[in-house]
Amino acid sequence: MRVFIITGISGSGKSVALNALEDAGYDCVDNLPVDFIQDLIQSLGKQNREKVAIAIDARRGQSIKDLPKTIDEIKKFHDVRVLFLNANTETLVQRYSETRRRHPLSQSDDTRTPQVALIDAIEKERLLLSDLAETAHNIDTSHIKAHTLRSWIQDLLKDERPGLTILFESFGYKHSVPRDADLVFDVRCLPNPHYDPQLRPLTGNDPEVANFLREHPEVQAMGDDIRRFIETWLPKYQADRRSYLTIAIGCTGGQHRSVYLTNCLFDYFEKKATLSSENTFHLLKRHRELDLGSSKTH
Repeated sequence: MRVFIITGISGSGKSVALNALEDAGYDCVDNLPVDFIQDLIQSLGKQNREKVAIAIDARRGQSIKDLPKTIDEIKKFHDVRVLFLNANTETLVQRYSETRRRHPLSQSDDTRTPQVALIDAIEKERLLLSDLAETAHNIDTSHIKAHTLRSWIQDLLKDERPGLTILFESFGYKHSVPRDADLVFDVRCLPNPHYDPQLRPLTGNDPEVANFLREHPEVQAMGDDIRRFIETWLPKYQADRRSYLTIAIGCTGGQHRSVYLTNCLFDYFEKKATLSSENTFHLLKRHRELDLGSSKTH
């Protein structure tokens, strides 16, 4: 059975994610106690159900600490993926202000101060969920809209075979480093198409920009160095029994250099996966700033 565990910081989009999985044919359960997860999976298995998505958050208090152990037990018999949604505190505060909902940890155990400040509740939740964040596939929803999150989750569901899924993601440092990145490569030292007026409005997806960058030996050298690093250490990440590995390539604005090199790396490893008879990884590609429609900058 394919088991998708959705967790993360409250207000970061778990409901959106659960709805996307439900649209993909998953049996979905929200806010399930950790102790009931294995019983639910066993029950669905008897009904010959093949896919289940379970959303769990910090409302379960200290019992959330048992979730990593439970996940390890389930992995012995099922294909388990864990998705951790996160967002920066400023964004979370704004979202709670707009919806006027209470944070699930806003209630204090101290009768003298029955309410906890929103920022304190958010930080408490981060601490409770810190172990999960380290082992899951992370998506930072701070600056993305609901439809973009749904689209990214649909990408994750395209290949449901077991094994390591490698996500190549371009980004712009001007818009912050992705919180969900496992490996980050800085390519801002490379020649910048932004300074060519004809190339400035284009992106790394356009052949004119690709041709410009391909003409510079240092661009090829940087790409080769990143490729060799990934090839050297990829077996170690696979041996660590990860489900996802996010490799982020960053330039200043996330429009030209990072997009081009992300495409090159994706194409190389896609070809390698196609030619290998022992392929145990799957590939995804994302251009964060292009997906978000960020204004072009150098």
